[in-house]
Amino acid sequence: MQSGTVRPNLAIGELLWDRLPEGPRLGGTTANYAILSARLGGNAALLSCVGQDQLGREALERLHAVSEGLFGSTLDVGWMQQTGVYPTGTVGVEVDVEGRPRYQIRRPVAWDAIGVGDGVLELARRAGVVCFGTLAQRQEPSRGTIRRVVEATGPECVRVWDVNLRMPHCDAEVLEWCLQHATVIKVSDEELPEVARLLGDEEMALDGDLTAAAVRAGRALLARARQAKLCAVTLGSHGSVLVDAESYHRHCGYRVQVVDTIGAGDAFTAGLVHAYVHGAGLEAMNVVANLCGSYVASCSGATPELSAELVGKIAQALA
Repeated sequence: MQSGTVRPNLAIGELLWDRLPEGPRLGGTTANYAILSARLGGNAALLSCVGQDQLGREALERLHAVSEGLFGSTLDVGWMQQTGVYPTGTVGVEVDVEGRPRYQIRRPVAWDAIGVGDGVLELARRAGVVCFGTLAQRQEPSRGTIRRVVEATGPECVRVWDVNLRMPHCDAEVLEWCLQHATVIKVSDEELPEVARLLGDEEMALDGDLTAAAVRAGRALLARARQAKLCAVTLGSHGSVLVDAESYHRHCGYRVQVVDTIGAGDAFTAGLVHAYVHGAGLEAMNVVANLCGSYVASCSGATPELSAELVGKIAQALA
């Protein structure tokens, strides 16, 4: 575990194995975000839980290997927990002809049992960023732990809510709590119809012109959130729209040969936050986020090592 004055980029939530036709692959939105944030040069920390089983041991070994392979950045996996009550999380994944995944999510599993261990709330108080979603709030004790951690962060902490909606594992109460605690919101065009239904807000429906509809949806989410300063609406192969209180920016995405899109949204979020904490404007944030998302979609696996070309393009966008 790290100590001292380092302000970690903390991710809390699910770590699991995606069961793909070609074999199991370590993943989960939270884990993917943490790994990509570390690969982008940040000081990431991951708080999740695995079972006391072979998949749990392999997950921890994989995380330690990633951590040890970093140069100039960190992935702190000392906060990972283990439970003997539930097995390590697994998800059945089917990928369609366009590379889009469909998930069959088991419950209960180890990441449903994240607890407030020693030092966790102090870690939260030191955090410069905390990233959380809805899926790991589907039941206790993880729901309560996530909320205590987010609420323990300081006023300067960037609270990133990646909606990551997986029905039926979410309800309106979870959405409302997240809205009231987020600084940055990231939601996809596929999630917005269900978010609009749960919250009873027709302004969030993506009807008509895509850019105008995404701006309207982003503004509707910001209007309901007490602290949010930015909303990112991802549009799959059509890029994304970033919305703040005064303006918006549309990026049409990058054309790549898609291998699969698993982890592409998580990479988008990691890139977005990386640019956000560097003080980038909407256009630069959109460029970096789309560079990261499209790069992962063009690779096999959700957390590939980043190419020198990609790193150079990111640095240029943030210069």
